Amino acid sequence: RTLLGRLSLPERNYLAEALRTETVGGVILLVAAVAALVWANTFGSGYASVSNFHFGPDSLGLNLSVAHWAADGLLAIFFFVAGVELKRELVAGELRDPRAAALPVVAALCGMAVPAVVYTLVNVVGGGSTDGWAVPTATDIAFALAVLAVIGTSLPNALRAFLLTLAVVDDLFAILIIAVFFTEQINFTALIGAFIGLAVFYLLLRRNVRGWYIYIPLALVIWGLMYNSGIHATIAGVAMGLMLRCTRREGENHSPGEHIEHLIRPLSAGLAVPLFALFSAGVSLSGGALADVFTRPETLGVVLGLVVGKTVGIFGGTWLATRFTKAELNKELAWADVFAVASLAGIGFTVSLLIGELAFVGNEETINEIKAAVLIGSLTAAVLSGVLLKLRVRRHRELHEAEELDEDQDGVPDIYEQDDPAYHLRMAAIYEKKAAEHRRLAQLAGAASNEPDSPA
Repeated sequence: RTLLGRLSLPERNYLAEALRTETVGGVILLVAAVAALVWANTFGSGYASVSNFHFGPDSLGLNLSVAHWAADGLLAIFFFVAGVELKRELVAGELRDPRAAALPVVAALCGMAVPAVVYTLVNVVGGGSTDGWAVPTATDIAFALAVLAVIGTSLPNALRAFLLTLAVVDDLFAILIIAVFFTEQINFTALIGAFIGLAVFYLLLRRNVRGWYIYIPLALVIWGLMYNSGIHATIAGVAMGLMLRCTRREGENHSPGEHIEHLIRPLSAGLAVPLFALFSAGVSLSGGALADVFTRPETLGVVLGLVVGKTVGIFGGTWLATRFTKAELNKELAWADVFAVASLAGIGFTVSLLIGELAFVGNEETINEIKAAVLIGSLTAAVLSGVLLKLRVRRHRELHEAEELDEDQDGVPDIYEQDDPAYHLRMAAIYEKKAAEHRRLAQLAGAASNEPDSPA
């Protein structure tokens, strides 16, 4: 093969399908984060010079560093996909039915409020800065779903649907937090231009206008205007994702939203998110920096918010919703499953890193310490949730085997016949036959042991 030659069509399709799977996307994200840590802690000057290298048209206000292009530009692709996912959930998924959506929505809201309270309390008591209250409120969809896909192979599908809905709602509110609390100055001219661009984008979609050569330049203009308005540019990605139609019409195998998400997801999982992680997770992890994570109130608040706040908030919110409303937990799930997923949602990573940079903008030392706290908190949450999910996998396998057991060989699993008197008569006969066989074997073994030449 020619070095760096173009892959064949089957190979490209195989690679794209692999990037669409949650497991592969999560692994690539993890590799990028590890690479950033190794690079920053071995060749720190090189990492800093690449991250701070600026390029782009200065006349358009887009002369940005590599790290900013990754955080403001490439991450907009990730949030575009998140917007499409949210739209699909709203019109055809778990969020379509208010009663079914109530639990994950309440869980997501409580899972954001409690970590913020935990962070604030730690910093009020410890005399730290409360500016980073929003850092531990986010959940990383890609990482959380990847961990669930790798470990939770035998868990009910309802658990994944619960986590996906929770994480998408979580990300939506994280974006609103970014827009409301981390926008200092607004350029209304650019903002109005962005809204006009979004209106044109919406009208073109509703008139079924097709052509990537129309939508991609328009999307870039909307993104550029949104960035120059002062509002975080990822809002543009979410807004455009929410505008796509995700319902199928007669004769359609896939809705436009599903089709575009199918095309864009490999770019998001294989390029956008890993590059953001590469230029955001590069934290200097010296012994002193790691020790400071548990001594400074700002960093300790982030770790406790992700590990404790997320778990308590999501589990407690779900329980309160079932206790005081008409919402019900899916019959396939147990409360232990909810607790495991609640701890899994403590993996903040991508969005938490982004909010950390916005919350302490201009203070590089604090940003570096907050990033270290996000990494430690996310890693701790991943390990704890992995253990809990593994225990739940074992339990669900035992339940599945019990459901498949058919002792009387009548083609109906025994668990469904336990209230049938005829079933108990059949099982009594089977057990009596087995007991008689055991007695006969025991008698034969006893007789053989009494023979003089017997090896027994």
